[in-house]
Amino acid sequence: MFKKLSLILILILSFSSLSAEIINKVNINGNTRISDETIIIYGKIELNKNYTESDLNIILKDLYSTEFFSDIKIDIKNKELNINIKEYPYVNQLVIVGEKTKNYINQIKKIIKLKEKRSFIDSYISEDVEKIKNLYFSAGYNSTKIEIKSKKLTDNSYDVLIEVDRGEKTKIKNIIFLGNKSISNRRLQDVIASQEHKFWKVLTKNTNFTKNLLELDTRLLRNYYKSSGFYDVKINSKSAQLSNTGEAELTFSIDEGKRYTINKISTNVDSVFDKKIFLPLEKVYEKYIGEYYSPFKIKKLLDELDDLIDNNNLQFVEHNVKEELDENSINIILNVYEGEKKLVELINILGNSVTNESVIRGELILDEGDPFSKLNLEKSISEIKARGIFKNVKSEVLNGTKDNLKIINISVEEQPTGEITAGAGIGTNGGTFAVGIRENNWLGSGKSVSIDVEVDAESLSGLLSYRDPNYDFLGNSLNYSISSETNDKPDQGYENALTTASVNTSFEQYKDLFLSLGLSASYDDLRTDSSASDSLKKQEGTYSEVSGNYGFSMDTRDRPFMPTSGSIFTFGQNLPLVADKSFIANTLSVSNYQSLNENVVGVGKFYLSAINGLGDDDVRLSKRKVLSTRRLRGFEKNKIGPVDNKDHVGGNYAAAINFEANLPTVLPEDTNADISIFLDFGNVWGVDYDGSVDDSNKIRSSTGVIANWMSPIGPMNFVLSQNLLKADTDKTQGFAFNLGTTF
Repeated sequence: MFKKLSLILILILSFSSLSAEIINKVNINGNTRISDETIIIYGKIELNKNYTESDLNIILKDLYSTEFFSDIKIDIKNKELNINIKEYPYVNQLVIVGEKTKNYINQIKKIIKLKEKRSFIDSYISEDVEKIKNLYFSAGYNSTKIEIKSKKLTDNSYDVLIEVDRGEKTKIKNIIFLGNKSISNRRLQDVIASQEHKFWKVLTKNTNFTKNLLELDTRLLRNYYKSSGFYDVKINSKSAQLSNTGEAELTFSIDEGKRYTINKISTNVDSVFDKKIFLPLEKVYEKYIGEYYSPFKIKKLLDELDDLIDNNNLQFVEHNVKEELDENSINIILNVYEGEKKLVELINILGNSVTNESVIRGELILDEGDPFSKLNLEKSISEIKARGIFKNVKSEVLNGTKDNLKIINISVEEQPTGEITAGAGIGTNGGTFAVGIRENNWLGSGKSVSIDVEVDAESLSGLLSYRDPNYDFLGNSLNYSISSETNDKPDQGYENALTTASVNTSFEQYKDLFLSLGLSASYDDLRTDSSASDSLKKQEGTYSEVSGNYGFSMDTRDRPFMPTSGSIFTFGQNLPLVADKSFIANTLSVSNYQSLNENVVGVGKFYLSAINGLGDDDVRLSKRKVLSTRRLRGFEKNKIGPVDNKDHVGGNYAAAINFEANLPTVLPEDTNADISIFLDFGNVWGVDYDGSVDDSNKIRSSTGVIANWMSPIGPMNFVLSQNLLKADTDKTQGFAFNLGTTF
């Protein structure tokens, strides 16, 4: 009997839920501000349609979601849909006081829920207070006070007043590191973005405390430790103690853990692949064995693996890295296995309102119809990010219309791409001023245009550059530039006006090896001083030339930021194609980084540049090689080498060797200054003509101390030098300084 009653009850309930009634009229009551038509549209209400209880609930949900109504009752009687509503009051006028900056006012109006002519809901007040506070907190105002007041009017509306007292920015008074035994406070201070606020740092960024910056600092510390071999480092805590005086003390508690070296590297290859393909990796592994662990080194290993996969045209390949810890060492296993055999059905580009879709698709490594590869998708996303015109790039992989197909959605978030920079500097060699304007996404084309102008005591130069990353030349972009400069060099016996137009490209030829190709055309109007020798006066005139150039560079640094090991090697050659005076120019430079101990990094640099005329052609004055104070400290810029009637005319050859090492413990950490020592060797020699030219082949040398300090008006650099070897004709410089800032 009980079972029968239960069955009947279920049937009754089922029938009730399924019952429906056709409506032929809609009655709306209680609305004064929102029209009947608007309510019908928001509720998606249709006449002559069956409506169940479930349908009525959906209408209620849709109408409440508008946040126009505080109460809604709905029913059906006699085929008529009755809706009785109670509207929220609305915001008649909204005023913000206490904030005068237009940018902040606009941001506040954008993020709050209380808006003019929109609903006034009490809960919005507390929500908007927190949103506005967070806005100011993110900018460094941690004592901001926000009060929202409302005044009820007679027409079911409110006037809203938002009072803002942003207060002062919270300055970082002190930064404390706890638990760092292997890496000094000074080094960690260089790693993080936050800086202690000192009076000489008034123009320095990141001296104000923000929660976002604290999180960034934590990630930077963790990444730096990991890149130095501390695999299991932990940032146990980070905190900011805020005082009543508007200052903050930051504390980072660090558990360094052990420092690991790489013990063994091996490749585990799926049986579906030919293991012989991956044998060349064994030689690559050898150079990493015994070195400290670093994620950068793992990335380089994976890059080598990806190259083998690409070069052998392997499809549906996936890989991962397994790291096994053993006492103070790590064993690294690269697993290579067969991935899903899927094809790309469709690629959707989303979020690009300014940038042309072709710009984004041009960076994709995979295309519709290609085998789907997570690796190639990740590379594609990296290439898009590298363009520097998007704030964020994300990808989403969905199932396609068939089991073996995938749909890829690539979403981009655009950002402002225009830049204006200006800078000034004062030094013992005179003053400089520079200004630049750059647009990195010209008219949404992904092309960049820039104009740079620089003025100093002896020259005026301007550069117009145009870069087309979308122009496919050997799979790479092309750069175009036009430059013009005028030089007045009384100590070198000439003045000239030079105009140059060039086009070039560069790309990675092999792993860590980059190749560059270029073509340039120039016009040089050269004039000599009245006191110049007859040999120099013969060079007066106009010169035009078209030349080609190529070069390559190899970068094996352990990391691009604050390297502690590895080297950078570059070579370039310029060849004449059509020229009034033909020449060949070569430049070679090498920089090597070595850790002398935990906190001291030594740098050795070698530079060699040569230019030689072809046949009987002499190298003109404006093309001759010189050495700047950056390559040979302790001597005036361009004032060593061959001399003709007291004019330093430069030479066919210039060379320099530099040694430098930082001294991290010389100055107290709170001075925000660092000291380095250096030893330089260099010379300029070789001329194309005889006469009164003094061509001393004597090696020049100097040693000294470098101090870098963040002053109240910008970064300052001081160089105190002592000449060890020099020629009588050289112009020396025992002290030099430079200051400047960019804004």
